[in-house]
Amino acid sequence: MGRGRRTRKKCLTARAQECVRATFFLVGKSLAQFPELVRRAAAQGHTIAHHTWSHSMASKISFEKAKEDIDRGIAADEIALHGISTIAPSTPFFRFPNFGSTPKTLDLLQDRGIVVFGADLWASDWEEMTPDQELKLITSRLNAEGKGIILFHDAKAHTAAMMPAFLRYLHDNGYHVVHIVPTAPVQRNADTH
Repeated sequence: MGRGRRTRKKCLTARAQECVRATFFLVGKSLAQFPELVRRAAAQGHTIAHHTWSHSMASKISFEKAKEDIDRGIAADEIALHGISTIAPSTPFFRFPNFGSTPKTLDLLQDRGIVVFGADLWASDWEEMTPDQELKLITSRLNAEGKGIILFHDAKAHTAAMMPAFLRYLHDNGYHVVHIVPTAPVQRNADTH
């Protein structure tokens, strides 16, 4: 079993123990190796969202390549979840790698009814650090802001090791985790203009 797979399982286990659900923005190329983890996360009530195929930064490549990367990533996520390749996602949530969008890629997703997410707080877990260092960093940032969308990378071993302590910290300090889920499409009444 690969390291990324083990660390993702640890994050899922920690969230299950604390009854916390999250939104996972998935890179299609990575999840294609472990579709069972995607299905497990969805079965546990987590929201599965989209994060391109290859994690390329849309603002650094042509629009055509960015569109292909977005479409291929969404299709891979949908295959893992539902066995169907489509660019119309079952969960219309997306986050750009490194937040690198362009006006054209934003318009593309908006035209498809896909909501683009950012983050308010970063765990900076792409940097090398110990679980204790990461916990101290993210709790200090959270305390300074008081709330926000927190960006973690579940494939990082130090994040997986830190997650149980972070979830206990949230509980012990009165923070509430809000699980973001898509709403049902709005039904229009025939008499409504």
